[in-house]
Amino acid sequence: MRFTFIIGGALLACTFAPATAYALTECASCRESAGLPPGQVAADAALAMLGVPYAWGGGDVTGPTLGTGRGKRTKGFDCAGLTEYAWARAGLRIGSSTYTQWRSGSRIPRHHVQAGDLAFYETNAKRRGPDHVGLTINGEQMVVAPFTGTVVRIENIDRRGYAGIVRPAGADDRRGM
Repeated sequence: MRFTFIIGGALLACTFAPATAYALTECASCRESAGLPPGQVAADAALAMLGVPYAWGGGDVTGPTLGTGRGKRTKGFDCAGLTEYAWARAGLRIGSSTYTQWRSGSRIPRHHVQAGDLAFYETNAKRRGPDHVGLTINGEQMVVAPFTGTVVRIENIDRRGYAGIVRPAGADDRRGM
């Protein structure tokens, strides 16, 4: 897909590789150079992965990987792998697990959500702390790798098990890492 943006009076054309190619093209770097906030860069990176399979334990800062356990035969992302990848594209390291990411920044009130914030969910009351995460693209929606048998997709933020929103430390810093 090809998108054209006008940012600060400059016309930028970026091409997103299809998700099946498992690659984010030059788009993240052209957006960073255009001065977009890191949260928007992270959101764009996550959006570029729509359609990539869910893989338990899959994904890291480089993109989709073979999963572990239930996901060992699938190349893709689990929820935290997707958010880790997206924020790495924006120049921040937020950790590789939901639990680490929950502690990666500041809690944000629901009505202050921005693109790139992390939305957390409690899906298993027997585990301490949120165990699922998505990356917000606006105040109502997020990109998420939901569960085995699905693909990276867009879902609503407001749903059962909502635990809170975190903005990663450094997300307001345009310099990144």
